Amino acid sequence: MNIHDIRALLAADTPTVGTWLQLPSADVAELMARAGYDWVAVDMEHGSFSRGSLPDIFRAIECGGAVPFVRLPQAGRTAVKNALEAGAQGLIFPMIESRAQLDQAVGWATYPGQDNWRKLGETVQEYRGVGFCRANVFGRHFDGYMNDRAPEIFLVAQIEHIRAMEQLDAILTHPRLDAVMVGPYDLSGSMGLTGRFDHPDFQTAMTRIHEACKRHKTNMGLHIVQPDPKELARQTAAGVRFISYGIDGVFLWQAAERPQSGA
Repeated sequence: MNIHDIRALLAADTPTVGTWLQLPSADVAELMARAGYDWVAVDMEHGSFSRGSLPDIFRAIECGGAVPFVRLPQAGRTAVKNALEAGAQGLIFPMIESRAQLDQAVGWATYPGQDNWRKLGETVQEYRGVGFCRANVFGRHFDGYMNDRAPEIFLVAQIEHIRAMEQLDAILTHPRLDAVMVGPYDLSGSMGLTGRFDHPDFQTAMTRIHEACKRHKTNMGLHIVQPDPKELARQTAAGVRFISYGIDGVFLWQAAERPQSGA
């Protein structure tokens, strides 16, 4: 699986399903990749990953046949640079609340000369830093990476706060955006409804996001935190196309918890 395969699935209106990694283990990363997912997202916001651990984690994901993604700790210049230089092929920007914030984050992920998404005549202030790194094999494949792989980095904006609704249309129409992903716990929390996914107000917000994605032909995404095949089927039938399914720690809990004795 590679970025082109993921884009081909989405172009054919077929869901792409990945999973979430919080445990800083290359063995776990490879296992999750070999479980059949298209991509594996390393959670640097809530997981226990350092910059130095990323190359081995990414190698394990690629060895398992999946594409390495990163959910950044924040949509900031240093976080973007660290993930991309270590070899991430997809970035998930957390807590995107405005078009200006998204423009800035995408700028940090874009090399000079690869910014045809910018407005004509716009003053350019944000670019991706250029240098030798693990992603371009420490300069050995600099031109190939710069010209072929870098422009294909998969970019996802997370909708995680009710404030994002004020600029939802502007966010969804960013020309360089590949998908959005709803963070259900943070979104519900921003509404004072943490984890209350059946509340009418939360359902209204979700419907609004769904409808906006359909209107703008933006790939709608969602993190299904608790693994549930029926929920996965329901969401794909509803038109969700970029899905993160489960978390490594949640899968472990579900399988490992000691059963109650019958005595």
